[in-house]
Amino acid sequence: MRSWTDTLRFAFQPVVNLLTGGIAALEILARPESGDILAEARRDPELDGRLAVSALRAAVRRETLLPLHVNVFAGTLADLGGLQPLHDAVREAGRMPWEVTLDVCPPYTHVPRAALLEALAVLRGQGFRISADGVGDGDAPLRLLTDLAPELVKLDASLLARPAAVRAMRVLCDEMGALLSVEGVETEGQYAVARAAGAQLAQGELFAPPARLPAADVYVPSGAPGVLPAPRSGPPVRQFVRPAALLPVTASAGQVRALLTGSPHVSGVLLVDRDGVPVRSVHRSRFLLSMSARYGHALYADRPAAKLGDAPRTVGVDATAWEVLEVVAVGGRDRTSDDVAVVDARGRCVGVVRLADLVRALAESRVEEAAGLNPLTRLPGSDAITGEVDRRIADGRAFALSWLDVDRFKEVNDGAGFAAGDELIRSVGQALLRSAGGATRVGHIGGDDFLVLTEPEGLDPLAASVLDVPWSAGGRPVTLSLATVLCAPGTVPDHRYAAAGLAPLKKAAKALHGASWVLGRAGSPGYEVRRGSDVPAAAAG
Repeated sequence: MRSWTDTLRFAFQPVVNLLTGGIAALEILARPESGDILAEARRDPELDGRLAVSALRAAVRRETLLPLHVNVFAGTLADLGGLQPLHDAVREAGRMPWEVTLDVCPPYTHVPRAALLEALAVLRGQGFRISADGVGDGDAPLRLLTDLAPELVKLDASLLARPAAVRAMRVLCDEMGALLSVEGVETEGQYAVARAAGAQLAQGELFAPPARLPAADVYVPSGAPGVLPAPRSGPPVRQFVRPAALLPVTASAGQVRALLTGSPHVSGVLLVDRDGVPVRSVHRSRFLLSMSARYGHALYADRPAAKLGDAPRTVGVDATAWEVLEVVAVGGRDRTSDDVAVVDARGRCVGVVRLADLVRALAESRVEEAAGLNPLTRLPGSDAITGEVDRRIADGRAFALSWLDVDRFKEVNDGAGFAAGDELIRSVGQALLRSAGGATRVGHIGGDDFLVLTEPEGLDPLAASVLDVPWSAGGRPVTLSLATVLCAPGTVPDHRYAAAGLAPLKKAAKALHGASWVLGRAGSPGYEVRRGSDVPAAAAG
């Protein structure tokens, strides 16, 4: 009698890093020749557990060095209290548990929450990583999602029709320390939306369909928009993580040589202890040079590879690209091409980053940043400010958006000359920058117009820094007008509505005499005059 294993095959689909275009991992998918074994597995936890073990063994037979994603139903984990047979199979295959991510699949309805969380704690203790699968099209409540605290969240591609929701999920993932992936990407349009909304990983037919053999290359469209602008401290290193080639610290030089010669794309090997903590780093070129030297193979082949390795250079998974460069800078000049190991809170290796990836991304970010700067003030344009506005809206943070300009600036230019006008604009920009705190963003959107984003409590110092100054151009007194819209959480859906709220306030401020400041609140009629008068100075005297 034939068993279910006789008619079951497995396919592999790559998980693609959207920043580097490389393959970050392989998901193993069950492909039965007949019947619906997945429906049976949903009802039978024991069967689902055996499926997970079979998937792992199918991947190992392909001898891939990539991290693996194995699917398992949430109900299975709650019922079995973990997956000890899978842990045993991983060890038997010579792989490490932290190289395997468990994609926890819905449904979650009627799954005992406490039992599920206890099972996940056991799996994490064994070293497995956890992914929340089917988010956006499943039944995972947000409270449960945050309790799961996954290392990865997989969104259904249907959510790409609502980019704001994807952006909000990226914010949530950043808070949880998780990466964001999108499944089922089929078109270049979906890919562009996923990247622009902040997804770091993706998989789908566009990149590579599920196949019996693991894909060596994937298709990644070129010229797509970049991810959300990175903070000033540099893009997070988690966006550049590549799979690491890992061997136990007890591995011989011969084992390392076999791995390197059989995998030409691997630039180095990390030797890790039983917990996955990097102990030694073996650089490809230096190692092979030593082995190929006269008597090298005879001297080293059966000796521990650690003898030919160096102390690993490591950074935390929350580090920035600039922090990685600092780590590289303090090392010896001969190690600048070494991979840097990325470790989690327990010190376990989650992957490596390559210096070339970081340098290229930082160079591109600097070029993009420079291209967006106003040549007169060297301040960014409106895109940088509005992008930050959308992030604060997604974060549910209150903020104040202000528009500042020079009164009757054309008359200033006509009377004092454009050079004096330019000097005035530069001086105003510098004053805004000096008053800007850590959360304040200043932009020069053209001519005499500035856009300032700040926290509500920073408004008074901001106003004083520019309205209490006796400005002049070519000896002619000059006044400024400031319009501010306060946006409480939930009052504006995106930056367009915030900007629209500024328009009537700016008009009201320009109608006043002297240095003026008008403040309104999004969603509320009317405004408050903080500075300025509707009576000309001569009439008032």
